[in-house]
Amino acid sequence: MEDLSGHFLISTPQMPDPRFQEQVILLCVHNKEGAMGVAINKPNEEISMMEVLLSTNIPLPEGPLPHVYNGGPVEMEAGFILYSSDYKEGNALKVTPDIYLSRESKLLEEISRGNGPENYMFLLGYAGWGPGQLEDELMDNSWLTVPGDRNVLFNIPDEFKWKQAARRYGINISIFSDIVGNA
Repeated sequence: MEDLSGHFLISTPQMPDPRFQEQVILLCVHNKEGAMGVAINKPNEEISMMEVLLSTNIPLPEGPLPHVYNGGPVEMEAGFILYSSDYKEGNALKVTPDIYLSRESKLLEEISRGNGPENYMFLLGYAGWGPGQLEDELMDNSWLTVPGDRNVLFNIPDEFKWKQAARRYGINISIFSDIVGNA
């Protein structure tokens, strides 16, 4: 199977796992050893960005703070920063030419000083699949894959990301049905 790193996984109405209903995941790694991605459209209602920054002794930046997102059900205490490529410092995983993923707290410090990336998301947890597991879910029509899109990631309101990620490729995900098959 082709490397789907940098693609969105969009859950279909056939998704059997309720944790992933109407979910959009940006796949960050996909290879023969498995896959790893972060959910981008489900804000965490239990923790704020202010609480994250204060708990790590990072000063609060000026202006409004973004949501903290539920990145997935694995390691919910692990923090990730998904951000735009205008910021070039530190160690990060290049997900697409214009999207990076980091776990460095130094990046949060830079954001608090106003020196960080133009666009970013802070996520707790991730979604992970063992070898062949994601491919099985794709064959079961649980997920639709489309190329990742920076605009959907950073500019579309969370409640519209699920439909918009698919609509950009001419797909009305809300009527995506059992009629689809595998070639």
